Amino acid sequence: MAALLAPPPTKVNPFSFSPHNRPNIKPAKSHFPIITHKHQESVYDARNIRITQNPLNYGFKRKIGNGKSTIAASIPTPECGKDPSFGRILLSDVVVKRRRNVYWGRKWNSLDVATVGVVVAMHLLCLFAPFTFNWGALWVAFGLYIITGLLGITLSFHRHLSHRSFKIPKWLEYFFAYCGVQALQGNPIDWVSTHRYHHQFCDSEKDPHSPLEGFWFSHMSWLFDTNSIVKKCGKSNNVGDLEKQSFYKFLQSTYIIHPIALGALLYALGGFPYIVWGMGVRIVWVYHITWLVNSACHVWGKQAWNTGDLSKNNWWVGVLAFGEGWHNNHHAFEYSARHGLKWWQIDVTWYVIRFLEAIGLATDVKLPTSAQKQKMAFNN
Repeated sequence: MAALLAPPPTKVNPFSFSPHNRPNIKPAKSHFPIITHKHQESVYDARNIRITQNPLNYGFKRKIGNGKSTIAASIPTPECGKDPSFGRILLSDVVVKRRRNVYWGRKWNSLDVATVGVVVAMHLLCLFAPFTFNWGALWVAFGLYIITGLLGITLSFHRHLSHRSFKIPKWLEYFFAYCGVQALQGNPIDWVSTHRYHHQFCDSEKDPHSPLEGFWFSHMSWLFDTNSIVKKCGKSNNVGDLEKQSFYKFLQSTYIIHPIALGALLYALGGFPYIVWGMGVRIVWVYHITWLVNSACHVWGKQAWNTGDLSKNNWWVGVLAFGEGWHNNHHAFEYSARHGLKWWQIDVTWYVIRFLEAIGLATDVKLPTSAQKQKMAFNN
């Protein structure tokens, strides 16, 4: 998912959204981004695609609407064959093709240092957890896990803001987005931009966080190189719908103030134990659950749909991440408000969306049709 403290995007042309059941986001004035690979020019269109395996084992081919095939995943660099550290990720069929080490051999900027500082500080707070436990602190941590992880990240930042899977009133949209800010994973503009790039360039050389660059890179290391997304994808040009709203610009410019204010409130209510559990334990828990969707769900699990990338359905991440672990389902139907497409695939985020729809607060809830499922099936 998205960066903790991603670099602020520049002003760009806004995106326009279709009122129809469209699975992805379409630029208002231009065609889809064109990525030049060594072998050919590649156009990524996640809306009308059929996936086939690349026989050269350099990645995958995507068949877009006009029937033309394009390279859609990584090409291994010459260094891969010389470095013994490149190889298959444990208990999976995923092979690291271009390992990235963000810690050495590059220049760190102030944002990189700040991001590492926040992540390390939250983990260090967790060391005090055994010595500060009380039931009130535990329930605060659990409640904020639901509020920030479920309502803030999976429902708001991901399914609503990133993919426009449903519509809700503005007051409720902004409330849920504010819950996401308190997860300390970045402001909505930067989080959504990174996630949209992930889908646009999934498991290609331009993916912000692919396990093809190493498991730990996809899990968390990518966060600490805040210029990497700009290097891979260029200046942010995919969040015009959010940038034109003053509320999201306000959250972007004042982002770090809001978690600090929550920490002060928790300290006033319960002292240091509430800080340890309500901030440290809860934030680190939500961090790693969110990051597992980027790492584990592209490494371990099963593929139900012919998406042409590494996305997999992983049941235990699905349980921990409120339904986000049904990741192959999600990559097959990015626009779908429901990720657990089978009755037994637990998807708590979908249950909340369905409840909001039942009481009239959620409308235009998007689900895949039978024809769309047939198109993405392996036997098609």
